[in-house]
Amino acid sequence: MQACGGAAVMGSLQQPTWTKGTIFPNKGLTGSGFSHQLKLNCVKPVRSSSYIEGSLVAGRPSSSVSVPMPEIGGNGSSFVDNGLSEADPEVRAIIDMEKQRQFKSLELIASENFTYRAVMEAVGSCLTNKYSEGLPGKRYYGGNEHIDELETLCQRRALTAFHLDGMKWGVNVQPLSGSPANFEVYTAILKPHDRLMGLDLSHGGHLSHGFMTPKRRVSGTSIYFESMSYRLNESTGLVDYDKLEEMADRFKPKLIIAGASAYPRDFDYPRMRKIADSVGAFLMMDMAHISGLVAASVLANPFDYCDIVTTTTHKSLRGPRGGMIFFKKDTVLGVDLETAINNAVFPGLQGGPHNHTIGGLAVCLKYAQSPEFKAYQNQVVSNCRALASRLTERGYKLVSGGSDNHLVLVDLRPLGIDGARVEKILDMASITLNKNSVPGDKSAVVPGGIRIGSPAMTTRGFTEKEFIAVADYIHEGVQITIDAKRAASGSKLQDFMKFVASPEFSLKDRVSDLQRRVEALTTQFPLPGV
Repeated sequence: MQACGGAAVMGSLQQPTWTKGTIFPNKGLTGSGFSHQLKLNCVKPVRSSSYIEGSLVAGRPSSSVSVPMPEIGGNGSSFVDNGLSEADPEVRAIIDMEKQRQFKSLELIASENFTYRAVMEAVGSCLTNKYSEGLPGKRYYGGNEHIDELETLCQRRALTAFHLDGMKWGVNVQPLSGSPANFEVYTAILKPHDRLMGLDLSHGGHLSHGFMTPKRRVSGTSIYFESMSYRLNESTGLVDYDKLEEMADRFKPKLIIAGASAYPRDFDYPRMRKIADSVGAFLMMDMAHISGLVAASVLANPFDYCDIVTTTTHKSLRGPRGGMIFFKKDTVLGVDLETAINNAVFPGLQGGPHNHTIGGLAVCLKYAQSPEFKAYQNQVVSNCRALASRLTERGYKLVSGGSDNHLVLVDLRPLGIDGARVEKILDMASITLNKNSVPGDKSAVVPGGIRIGSPAMTTRGFTEKEFIAVADYIHEGVQITIDAKRAASGSKLQDFMKFVASPEFSLKDRVSDLQRRVEALTTQFPLPGV
């Protein structure tokens, strides 16, 4: 066995260097390992997975001879610690199929990305075995000396990645994801039925920011707290800050939330700070979608104006599936944020942290400090602008007229089509994106738009040239959708879905031809990870 570095052996064995006929072509493999381009470790492939797992797990020296799997346990309780392929071929097959789907598809969901091989190795490590309720140095279990070291390292890297002074800011890296992180903040600083304001879901906001309808309190946030949504100016597609100020003055919220899940522009933090101060409210930013862009200083810095900043870690940041809460260390509006937020995370709403995720997050945050990461984030924005420009040339209406970040929101209503139908046809052609509400929509099930993101395919090595082609492929899919809607026997969405899945679907050849050309493009670019 030959390897570039011992630390990379396990990951390298799982994905040997590409040769003709495999799914890892050479295009884009000249990066440094930190950039959006991949650098695969130079390892000769071994003969079988049982050899890999047997020799390395057992700690035996490597050889070309297959080594039996070790028996674990005492008399009467011994078992063979098989690898996944041997232990559960059914799950292994599903994973392999999903990996093929990811490799062949245009992954354009704005909240998705491809994480690093090193992150996957940390997430799949022995860290998953340890229980560690509490914070570093204050655990409810023994044996946490290394977990303490890891979590402290992760906290330190989080502050460094976002250019924060550890004397002024703290961070909790234990939240399981973005929605739990948000609810932990609400639990920390609000009492039941206190008031908050967030961007309306149909205008690009997020469920966890208090979404409700006249008939139903949909989000847990709206169940336990009183929420009022602010909205976009429908003529400009931008946040209506004047209306927000007017509504806040009447509603008197205790918390105002910046941030969105489908807003293609940056936020005016100074204006939101002024509004929050005028009504005595906390200001929180949920930067889940744009945290990578913020870390790379590609977008405005919310930390200059907000009291609390939350984020997921698996979107533009390219980490594992987790969350973080940043908080000012100074008392704000009479609340010790550090104590209140840490207590809300544990024991308030969570038990033991997911140490394997924290390990992966620490790795991700090291990458986020590199020059290559900044270059990647700049490419994310440049690619998105190229996509937006090409769609505009094709005659599409974009919410706000363009994009400053990683996503575009396309209003399909002028074409007489909806996002649900377009999503379905594009999915059949290996183009993965999502239907999305646009301002003025009446239905979230059959919304008028689609949301398209650039981070994932930028990770795989796409540049502006490829994203122009992406826009053309999407346009072709929209045209097929329009024709399919005309050909369907009924006007309801379920009639359309039944029609396109039936043997009578007359546009199969057009969809298949589009799929063939999409996959011819995507399979030229390597897939990160193991």
